[in-house]
Formats: sequence, structure tokens, C-alpha cells
Amino acid sequence: MLTLAEVLALPVVRSADPLVLAAADRLDRPVEWVHVTELADIGPLLRGGDLVLTTGIALVDTPEALSAFAASLTDSGAAGLFLELGRRWQSTPPALVEACRSLDLPLVALRREVRFAAVTQAVGERLVDEQVAALREAHHVHDVFTELSLQEAQPGEILATVERLAGSGVVLESAEHQVVDYRRGPDETAGFLDDWERRSRSVRQPGRTGWDESNGWLVTRVGRPERGWGRLIIGSAAAPSERLVAIAERAAAALALHRLYDRNRDTHIRRLHHELLLGLAADARDPELRRRVALAGVPERGRRYVGLTLRARTTTGVAGQVDELVAGVLRAAEQLKVACLVADSDTELRVLVAVPTRLDPVALVDRLIGIVAERGPVVAAAGTPCEELDLVDRSLRESSFVLAAADRSSAVLVHRLEDVHLRGLLTMLGDDARVQDFAERELAPLRAADQSHGTDLERAARTLVESWGNKAEAALRLNLSRPALYDRIAKLERLLGGPLGDAERRTSLHVAFILNDLGG
Repeated sequence: MLTLAEVLALPVVRSADPLVLAAADRLDRPVEWVHVTELADIGPLLRGGDLVLTTGIALVDTPEALSAFAASLTDSGAAGLFLELGRRWQSTPPALVEACRSLDLPLVALRREVRFAAVTQAVGERLVDEQVAALREAHHVHDVFTELSLQEAQPGEILATVERLAGSGVVLESAEHQVVDYRRGPDETAGFLDDWERRSRSVRQPGRTGWDESNGWLVTRVGRPERGWGRLIIGSAAAPSERLVAIAERAAAALALHRLYDRNRDTHIRRLHHELLLGLAADARDPELRRRVALAGVPERGRRYVGLTLRARTTTGVAGQVDELVAGVLRAAEQLKVACLVADSDTELRVLVAVPTRLDPVALVDRLIGIVAERGPVVAAAGTPCEELDLVDRSLRESSFVLAAADRSSAVLVHRLEDVHLRGLLTMLGDDARVQDFAERELAPLRAADQSHGTDLERAARTLVESWGNKAEAALRLNLSRPALYDRIAKLERLLGGPLGDAERRTSLHVAFILNDLGG
């Protein structure tokens, strides 16, 4: 963009000894072309951005006529008026100066004679050079983002490219106005990300791309509106150039194309949530991590945090079930207006729910899981609510332990630590090698006898422990007569070196069987 100030700096114009007489603060106006004229009624023939050169020979020398001439230039959107002195006037008419000042129309007196053709040629060459440079830059931007699309670049790579080309911060936000990912820019503007969701919701743009002057944002839509994929926002304190608009729109197109490549449109958000949960487990005190968590919609204050682990009750189509669980949890959280982070593994889903302190976390979690369960049968476990982000990993790990220990056949909607008793404790201790050694040591005599003699003493011991005090039930489950059952008990007691009536021996066996079931 060539401005009036740059035209004044051209050697051919400087040779004319220019003097700015009006609207000196408007020299940033763009100049689109130069129009040489001596007509007083030239206004209707001009285009916006034309710079008018004249000697004033045909102008009527009355205040009314000069004011009308200046007004016609303003109405046509002229960039400014250059008046060469010497042929008609030795000094600029005061009425013309006053009219241009009142209309904010830049007026420049050329106090030496200059060839207008030379001025036109110099300005034209600059304009052509700038247009060629703009075309080359547009071609470069096109090539860069086309290459990224062909490489199926991840959103992070696309944002990094925008940051480099635009030289400013860039944010990819979801349709719910939450920050999905961002890059700071070389010189992060203070407050660029502050109160993001509220400020973003206030921005409305009728078309695909628009500039929000109040925030200093260039905003462009990612994908079609009906898909609700979100927006790309680039920091732009001043009105954006065509180049910056091209960068924004090409980047948005590359992001939309990535969504089409990606079989799951929520993959990037899920990857972000997974990274944030891993980060909270590694170092929840990291200020940058906390900032990213807050931008993802989970506030640092005014919340109690609950870790959840979910699994579908059925075992067929596990991958599809996990995707359904993700969709179900996100929809339930949106319905209840609570923030959450969701991370999936091969078979399970880990969720961190941020419950406002005014609400009961137990009741809210039960409602959330109830909504999820409406989409399909699910087994869920919740950790103990915590007040600080530093403790969320403990709540998440506890929920995982509880789910591993939970009775899957139970009608309980959400399992908690108090529901799993001994199994919960053993689940938490199950990775300890000493606990594993204990289980193997307790069951080794039974397994060795069964392997050597083809018996089924391990099953018999399990049945007797689980139904102790009701021998009739044990005999029925083992399909044995009462005398045969007593014979089996005697064999077990000889093998184990003591009576099964001993509470500690039965408890030891029971613990070993539970650990065996839990995979310990």
C-alpha cells in the first residue's frame, strides 16, 4: 500500500519543494493512482484513492467555487490534492486551504515547477512494484499452506506457520469459544489471552473473515458454519493488510482440510486434553500448564475437581464405544454447564470434572454419568473431590483403582472408594511386588496339586471361602454330595497345613483369590 507520505518522499516530488497545508495527520491515506486535471468538475470522474495533480488554471477564484471543488474531491474519495504554484497562483488561495482543512482533505502546495508526467510515472512504478510484490507474497502464502495441506500437517504446525508469517499471536478456538491451541507470537501482547471466552463471545462477524477493532483481532471461520468447528484468530492491532487476511483464510482452509483428513473431528481436542491431564500428573504447579488448563475451560479457582474413570459394560466394538463415551461425556458436561477434560485410552475414559463450589460434586457427577448412561450401558468410578489442581491426579488414580475393583454386575451408577472395601484397597496395592508374591505363595500349593493330580482343589477352596458357613450352598455349587465335600475339605486342610475354620487362613486365601482376579 502506497501512502501520501511515501509519495511526498519520492525524489521527483521532493524536487518540487512540497508543503503540506491541510490534513497533515491524514498522510497515511492510501494512493491508488494519480489523476492530472485542470477541470473544476472532475470529482464524479475520480475513483477512491486517486491523487489529484493540478495547476488550478481552470478553477474559479471565489471562496464558494474553491470550497465546492474541495468538497467534490472529498465526496469522490480522493486521496489528496497537489497544487502546483506559479502558473495560476503564486500562493495557495486561503479559501482552498480552509476548505481542505475543514474536510480533512490533504492539500500539498508544490512550490517549484515539476513535470506531472514524471510524478505519474514514479507513483505508477511504485504501485506496480507493490502489486507485483503482493502477488508474489500471495503466491508464497498459497504455496506454504498448500504444502502443509498435502503433508496433512497437524494444527500445531499450521498455527506455528501462521505465527511466523503474521509475526503475531494466533489462537484456534472451538465453537464453544474455548482455546484449543495457541501460539504466543514473537512479542506477546499483554492481555491477549485474558478473559478469552467472554471477549470471544462478543465478537460477531457476518462474513467469513472480519476485523474486530475493539479486541485487535482478525477473525476467520474454520470450515462451514453448520459444522461448528470454531474460529482462527490472529492478533492485529491495526486494520489487517490483504496479506494478513490471506494468511488467515489460507490457514483456516488448511485447518478445515485437516479436519476432513482426520476421521475423528474431536481428535485435536482429545489430544490437548490428554496432554493437559498428563501435565497435571507430572507437575500441576507449572504456571504455563495452569494457564493452558484455564484456557481449555477448567478454571483454577472456585471449583472442586473430581476424577472419573469410565468403561463400557460390553466388550465388543471397544474403540467405537470409547468414542461414544467421549461424545456422551462432552455432551453431558455441556448440558450441565460444567467444564471437563477428557482423555481416552484403548478401553477406558479418564475425565476431570470441575464442579462449581456452590454445587454438590457427588450429586453433579451422578447426574453427569446418568446422562452418559442414557446413550448406552457404562461402568463409572469417581475419586474423592479435591480443592486444588495439585491434587487432581490423586482423584483420577483413585477413580481408576475403584473401577478396577468394582463389581461390574452391580446396579450402582457411580462406584466410589467406600463401595469397593477390601477390593479397592487391594487394587491400589496390586502393583506392589510383595503383594503379588503373597498371592502366589498362598495359591501355589493348590495349583501344584491340581497340576500334578488333575484335581480341582483351587476351585473348591475358592467356593468354600466365598460361601463359608453354608456348606449346602458350597456342595451345590461344586456339584458334590455332603460326604464328598467333607472329603474335599480334609484334603485342602492337609495341603494347606491347618483347618479352614481358622479365620486368618480363610482371609489369606480370600485376599489371594481377589488379587488373582484383579490381575495381581
